[in-house]
Amino acid sequence: MAGITLAQAEAKLTLWMAANDAVASGQQYTIGSRSLSRVDAGEIREQIQFWDAKVKELTRGTTGMRIRGGTPT
Repeated sequence: MAGITLAQAEAKLTLWMAANDAVASGQQYTIGSRSLSRVDAGEIREQIQFWDAKVKELTRGTTGMRIRGGTPT
């Protein structure tokens, strides 16, 4: 299975940033018999930090094989 691409990581970061905006405007509400509950702000913050780090990692190109002592192992 292939790893996460930069485009996928950026899309997830964008999604969680939008979730953060949505939570800021209302965590939970009910209309008639239907209700909507959003994930808590702490979970959103963790996901934003995770995906931001992943985007930065992929942008730097630090994924893949590590080289030790100057030669690939």
